[in-house]
Amino acid sequence: MSNTIKGGEFVIKETSYTDIFIPEEFDEEARMIRQTCIDFLETEVLNKLDRIDAQEEGLMPSLMDKAGELGMLSVSIPEEYGGFGKNFNTSMLVADAVGGGFSFAVALSAHTGIGTLPILYYGNAAQKAKYIPKLASGEWKASYCLTEPNSGSDANSGRTAAKLNAAGTHYVINGQKMWITNGGFADIFIVFAKIDDDKNLTAFIVEKDFGGISMNPEEHKLGIKGSSTRQVFFNDCEVPIENMLSERENGFKIAVNILNIGRIKLGAATIGSSRMVITQAVKYANERVQFNLPISKFGAIRYKLAEMATRLFATESAAYRAGQNIDDAHESLVAGGMEEAKAKLKSVEQFAIECAIIKVWCSEMLDYVVDEGVQIYGGMGYSAEAPMERAYRDSRINRIFEGTNEVNRLLVVDMLLKRAMKGEIDLMGPASAVAAELLAIPDFGEEDATPFAAEKKIIANLKKAGLLIAGAAVQKLMMSLSKEQEILMNIADVIGYIYIAESALLRAEKLYHTKGPEESADATDMAKIYLYSTVDKVNVAGKEALNSFAEGDELKMMLVGLRRFTKSEPFNVKEARQRIAKKLIDANKYCF
Repeated sequence: MSNTIKGGEFVIKETSYTDIFIPEEFDEEARMIRQTCIDFLETEVLNKLDRIDAQEEGLMPSLMDKAGELGMLSVSIPEEYGGFGKNFNTSMLVADAVGGGFSFAVALSAHTGIGTLPILYYGNAAQKAKYIPKLASGEWKASYCLTEPNSGSDANSGRTAAKLNAAGTHYVINGQKMWITNGGFADIFIVFAKIDDDKNLTAFIVEKDFGGISMNPEEHKLGIKGSSTRQVFFNDCEVPIENMLSERENGFKIAVNILNIGRIKLGAATIGSSRMVITQAVKYANERVQFNLPISKFGAIRYKLAEMATRLFATESAAYRAGQNIDDAHESLVAGGMEEAKAKLKSVEQFAIECAIIKVWCSEMLDYVVDEGVQIYGGMGYSAEAPMERAYRDSRINRIFEGTNEVNRLLVVDMLLKRAMKGEIDLMGPASAVAAELLAIPDFGEEDATPFAAEKKIIANLKKAGLLIAGAAVQKLMMSLSKEQEILMNIADVIGYIYIAESALLRAEKLYHTKGPEESADATDMAKIYLYSTVDKVNVAGKEALNSFAEGDELKMMLVGLRRFTKSEPFNVKEARQRIAKKLIDANKYCF
């Protein structure tokens, strides 16, 4: 596969289907790892959901122990520390497979991600040797202490303080953290605090046995009730100086980079959740009889099933596309001489824009899926006796976890513009070309009849629409653009929908060329359905943005350009959805 594309560069470049990875390409070993995770959920988790939600004493830690014995906590841990040393996309597959495990999935993800990775990627040799093997096996459980009562999205404003003692041997930490996942049973805490009057946070590895740690009772939450979530208080907690993680004031950078990983992994987890919910909805639609027919026979229900599957297919395509981009970047950096852990971080950082997009679109996809799942179940969907109730409640946190979706949307545009200003991505050249194209007579040329040519042209035009809007906003608003959050959110929506739609189309195209037209027909249908709706969504977001800052003849000209770039040929989405729904209904499960 090609390593040429940079993070965020999809906005200005066409990607070939030969340069992306699709989930159908996972090898047998990866599929076996995935199946192990699915089997574990079936035998150990899904039959204990009420007990987990009731936070039965010792149950969640015991499940983590069993997962550790199977290697589920150490898939991406290097072999020298007792792990399997698998690549990033395989760890994504594990997050996907475990995603249907409700609160257990949250506990496992927090442990393997934000709890373990700061030490793996930023720890020195002694720290990694001491902590990683026990975290990989599950002997020690980990949590991550960043959020405070007055510092949520503004993480660097935290007030937890660390002060070096008179002997110079320990940092004494005092402060309060909240919403700490795994807090009730964690042995290791990654704690962020400010030393003296430092501007930025510093990170510390804190063992529960150090003392000076107390907690409030478990939080009562809307969803993920089985996930241990506590406020953690540090009262003269003495931490050896050798337990500072990385360098002084490097904590905020650690937090940002680890959250990039958390975002894309959260996206993968929502894919697994959605797959399970769709399967339950399909089965219920086949079983529930009204007017002497299974409700799966009715067009309104079939629409819902097909749309749920389509949105899952599209976001799944994007998640594994980005996962492979991260792996490719990592290999390239290591080949260039970069140290392994630094290369891991740098490769994820390079695709931070895609990580943010996947977090937003996957979490909102799951919210759509569970909402329609409740609707398909009807009155039973509102009952705690039926499976949709828990899925509906548990889904909602994902739009808040790992940075709210609003913050992540703003980050997408902010990171893209900063990379352009640094000269890492040439946005202004293509944006200027699009502006010039508006003044030229359209070149209709000859129609390209090759497969997917029309759809790829739509994607190319949608990218022009995005460049038109973003370029005009930058020129018009200049430095004040950063304060115009509504416009930035519009631009982020345009960018995100394009990325997801392009990913679905590239996956369908790759399947077409590897499996043939017949075997790839379902993928083609779903890619076209998603693309068809994306055109309208880009048009709406674009109009809202342009109407917010342009006026007069300038506005009229740009709206004409937006209409030109958001056109698509007629496509019978109803018939395509009917085909997708039939496939689901016949299989009696999500089958793509």
